[in-house]
This record gives sequence, C-alpha cells and structure tokens, in this order.
Amino acid sequence: MRLLPSLAKSTAIAMTIHEIRDELAKGKATVGTWLQIPSADVAELMARAGYDWVACDMEHGSFGPSILPDIFRAIEVGGAVPFARLPIAEKTRIKAALEAGAHGLIFPMIESADQLREAIDLATYPGQDSWRDAGQTAHEYRGVGYCRANCFGKAFDSYRAKITPEIFIVAQIEHIRALEQLDGILAHPRLDAIMVGPYDLSGSMGLTGEFEHADFKEAMARIRKACQRRNVPMGLHIVQPNPSELSDEISRGTRFIAYGIDSVFLWKSAERPKV
Repeated sequence: MRLLPSLAKSTAIAMTIHEIRDELAKGKATVGTWLQIPSADVAELMARAGYDWVACDMEHGSFGPSILPDIFRAIEVGGAVPFARLPIAEKTRIKAALEAGAHGLIFPMIESADQLREAIDLATYPGQDSWRDAGQTAHEYRGVGYCRANCFGKAFDSYRAKITPEIFIVAQIEHIRALEQLDGILAHPRLDAIMVGPYDLSGSMGLTGEFEHADFKEAMARIRKACQRRNVPMGLHIVQPNPSELSDEISRGTRFIAYGIDSVFLWKSAERPKV
C-alpha cells in the first residue's frame, strides 16, 4: 500500500479493490460508507475517516454527472475506493459512473439473475467476459471511449487491461420478490457481494423500518443462509450509525457493510443540544 500526502497531520492509506477482495476471501469484513451530499470536501473527509470504500448514492443523493469526477478524485485522495450506487442499473448510468472513475458498482433493486446479468454486461468491455459458457455472448457490452477513467485515452490500454476486469460488483437485494430468485442471483460468477437495503426490503413486505418484526427477521435469515450456501459475501447498509450494531452484524457473518450516511452523521453531530 502506498502512503498519500498528509493533510492536517493525518495520513491516509490508499485502499485498493484487490485488498478489499483479499479481506473478503479471508472471511474478514470490509466496511464502507455512503455519500448523499454533492461535495468533494465531504467525500474526502469521509474517505479519510478510515473506511475501505465510499459509495456515492446516485439515487437519493444530488449527484449530477459533472460532479462525479471530483467526488471520485476526492475519495481516492482520502485513501478509499470510489463506489457508485446507481439510481437504476441501465446503460447510460452505468457508463457515466465508470467513465467518471468508479471502481465499484452497486446495482439497486436486483430481483432476478437476468437483470443482474444484463447490468454486468453493460459494465463489461467486449472480450472481458471469460466467465461465460462457450458460445454465449452478451446482448450488449459497455461502450468504448475516452474518458476521465482512462485519462482521456492516454491510459486506455492500461485501464482496459488492469482496472476494468477488477470492477467490484454488488447486487442490492431490496424487494421480497428477489428472495425467490436469490440462488440464481448469487450464482453469477462475476458477483462480488450482495447488499440488503433494509428500508426498501421491509417496505416491500409492508413493514417499513420494522426491523424487529418476525417476518423481516425471517427474510434476513433466508438471505444469510443463501449467501453462506453460495459462498457470496452478505452485505447490509446500517443506515443509523451504531457501533454495537456494526459489531453484532460482523459477528453474524455480515461482510460487506455500508456504515452510516454523510447526512445522517451530520444530523447526529450538528443538532443543537437541549440545555
């Protein structure tokens, strides 16, 4: 690992996709965090706070395409890996995130193996799909072009050979319908991890935010068992930051964890005390 220049006497250590995968392969947890505020300063601060990766929430955050390069640069300067949580797993959004410099993609609302396969195809250059069965081809691949991620063509060959095959792929499980297709979703050889979106999953069950409800707990247990059976890292977004909950989830075997949101951290620290 290389050391980045110090800032205010703090030194960030650059995390890489390889190191995240190595930690997961060893059964260790990787912990990242979530951005909603479109500020490069906030992005760098969150990266320097010690997380392995920082995900830019392009669904609920206010991120336009023009600010993404600055956000991802700031995350890298802070020593974390830049991820994009897409608003929808479709061609234009996937390409925009990758070309701006995302090294990880979190696909929302994945409910079937076919949906995941199409999304992964759109993140893959032609010739980089060695996981396919002989004779199979993608309906559509990622478009090839100069962009910030490949230094506007200057480093295209290196980017294509070294970075794009390593893009970290996460499928979000956010609807009860996905549980009926979970084995097929988990079977994709290019999938690195899943992440449960607890509010959307509970909402799809008519139990929004009722995380202690028996039915929601049963759904979580089904997901956890399927991940163990398929040897795919189970992930979860802990929206309200709570160190005890983080420790408990790691003890349960949760391995790909998003901890908090920049806006939630700000609310918790900034709210005026009642004195």
